[in-house]
Amino acid sequence: MSADVLPRDGDRLHAIASHGLHGHMHVPGDKSMSHRALILGGLAEGETWIEGLLEGEDVIHTAMAVRAFGAVVDRASSGKWRVIGTEWRSPRGPVDCGNSGTGVRLLMGAAAGFPIEATFTGDRSLSGRPMNRVLDPLRQMGAEVSAEDGRLPATVRGGHLGGISFLNSKASAQVKSAILLAGLSTDAAVEVIEPARSRDHTENMLRAFGADVEVDGDSIRLGERRKLKGTSVQVPGDPSSAAFPLVAAFITPGSSLTVHSVMINPLRTGLFKTLGEMGADLRIENNRIAGGEELADITASHSGLTAVEVPAERAPSMIDEYPILAVAAAFAEGTSVMHGLSELRVKESDRLAAIIAGLRACGVDARDEGDTLIVHGCGGSPRGGASVAAHHDHRVAMSFLVMGLASDQPVEVDSAAMIATSFPDFTRLMRSIGARVA
Repeated sequence: MSADVLPRDGDRLHAIASHGLHGHMHVPGDKSMSHRALILGGLAEGETWIEGLLEGEDVIHTAMAVRAFGAVVDRASSGKWRVIGTEWRSPRGPVDCGNSGTGVRLLMGAAAGFPIEATFTGDRSLSGRPMNRVLDPLRQMGAEVSAEDGRLPATVRGGHLGGISFLNSKASAQVKSAILLAGLSTDAAVEVIEPARSRDHTENMLRAFGADVEVDGDSIRLGERRKLKGTSVQVPGDPSSAAFPLVAAFITPGSSLTVHSVMINPLRTGLFKTLGEMGADLRIENNRIAGGEELADITASHSGLTAVEVPAERAPSMIDEYPILAVAAAFAEGTSVMHGLSELRVKESDRLAAIIAGLRACGVDARDEGDTLIVHGCGGSPRGGASVAAHHDHRVAMSFLVMGLASDQPVEVDSAAMIATSFPDFTRLMRSIGARVA
């Protein structure tokens, strides 16, 4: 990571109408897989090598946390890390997870499997987010947990866990993953039932590390083999990060852009399906398998977009992409309706409120009805000309910077520093394809 492309804390960035975004690019490694590779490597016997690790702030906090539990975690070169697993021990002090909800929830599950005590903390944003969705099933398995109002700081005392059959009604991959990681330490039956499937990266990676994971209909169960062995992990490009330059190409006249080696796991590609329904010129080519996940090269060209209605059942496959989808909807012809977005209320910010406020500030009519987002598209370029409050949310900040690339007037975001949590090279890479971001 180069310091010159990272906004400093408190910095503002603004985006100006651009023309003809072109080029080939790689986006950072997938954030979800990066967290999991570090944690599973820290639990595994032997050595794990990780290629393509996302070196954003959230993942670095997870790397430091795994080291605090006693594992060897070393950076060999850019994106290449070595982890030597161990029996986890009580850390010497609180485990600071920064802004990462995925990191803290998975780490709490992994730590609960050991007879240790660990206190988890985070920044102000993370400390305001609900943790009982993970802590309650860990309690049911036998862990002792203390957390005032179900928020951080939270202390977990683990070891000697029993089994569980848990209904994952909110289709939360974080909850499912925490349960499966905790269940590695017990011989008892561990099952997660999912009426709607959540991301399956944990199941895929557990298998790569040698564990048995059985999927039968809506049931995910740990099998008899639960001891992890070190392995090699290739992290593909993050589809959530790829969404920003791809949507920028769709809305910016004269653009044609290819993003290489993007993960296209079917449980992560809801945005691409939705953009296709909107009429986006989107080509997915050169499909291949790496690290147990399918990846491909994706080419986006400027397109006239039409409104879309997104069903609630698609939300788990694109929950992080709704801010940038809302921006695409602002340029579309007609009224887009997106259902089932209650989860956006408890992200890094109240994302639903932040999206609506930002769109309105830029001259776009948007509102919510319960957990449904309604965006009345402009059928062309929105007015722009606003300073958008990103509420220190990296995805909100990047989405409105993309909006500024094709709006009539520049768009500014007030808290760009948090972009580094998931996409540390965002500014440099966007400039490299012709985006006017400063």
